[in-house]
Order: sequence, then C-alpha cells, then structure tokens
Amino acid sequence: MSQESNTPSDDLEKQPEAEVPTVEETTDQIVDSVGADSEEQKLIGELQEQVLSLKDQVLRAHAEMENVRRRSHEEVTKARKFGIESFAEGLIPVKDSLEAALAVENQSFDALKEGMDTTLRQLTSAFERNYLKEIAPAVGDKFDPNVHQAISSIPNSDVEANGVVQVLQKGYTISERILRPALVIVSAG
Repeated sequence: MSQESNTPSDDLEKQPEAEVPTVEETTDQIVDSVGADSEEQKLIGELQEQVLSLKDQVLRAHAEMENVRRRSHEEVTKARKFGIESFAEGLIPVKDSLEAALAVENQSFDALKEGMDTTLRQLTSAFERNYLKEIAPAVGDKFDPNVHQAISSIPNSDVEANGVVQVLQKGYTISERILRPALVIVSAG
C-alpha cells in the first residue's frame, strides 16, 4: 500500500485561484466603510448623549425622591412630637384653675362649686376644640357594640331587650375613632 503525502505546495495547486480585487473596487469599499463608520460614529455619539441625559434625569429624580422621603419623615416626626400641642394648650388653664382652687383656704361650698363648674367648662371646651366627644347613651337607647361595652345584663321590663339600663362610665371618641367605649348595663328584656 502506498502512502500519499500532501505537501503544502500540493494544497495550493488544488485550490482555485482567488480573485484579486481591482484598485477601484478596493477604493470603493474603503470609501463605503469610512462613510458608514462616520454615520455610525455620529449615531453612537447621539446615543451616548441621550444615555448621559437619562442618567442625569434618573439621578435628579432619585435625589428628589430622597428629599421628599426625608421631609415626609421629618413632618411625621414633628406631628407625633407636637400633635397634642393644641390639646395640651387647652388643658393648661384647667390645671391652673384646679391649682388656684386648691390654694384658697376656707372656701365656701358655693365658691368651690362655682370654681369646679368653671373648670369643667374649660375642660369641655378643650375637648371640643380637639374633637374629643363623649359617648353617653341615655336610658333606653339601643345597645351598640361599636361604641358601648356591656358589663352585665339585667331583667328590666321598663326597657326593651338590648336597651341601655344604666351608664356606668362615659366613653369617648376622637375624630370618629373610639378612645374608650361607654360601659353600660343592658336590659335582658
């Protein structure tokens, strides 16, 4: 068996001759690629400018959001800290009146009662200014579990079933929110 060896010169002989482009064809290709490159470079430059502009807009929007978040946090903190300021201002005269009443010795009952009435009016006024309202159902009102808390149920023929027989302690709401339900005794019927 004979061995054939391929030499590089044999490979060259087997390949067809490659077409060599003319100088004009090569020049046209170079001009076309240079023209395309300049258009591509121009487009790339425009896109890079847009990217930088968008990055700037994103950074500014992020900074603005951080500022809004920080200001909101500060406002919430201040609201928590000073939210009861108005209510406290309403209670200060009440405390002053009570201290003044206790400072006077040998008061008559009528003077003491008049001072207590004045103090109660000041307190009621402070409650009203701060939307603090009483829940004080009348005898016979229907029991409402949303604003009343039944302590017990007793038989009472004068009041229909589930009606309020007695208020043991007033309840309070602040801006329609229950602070404390009214403690009541209800009729069993």
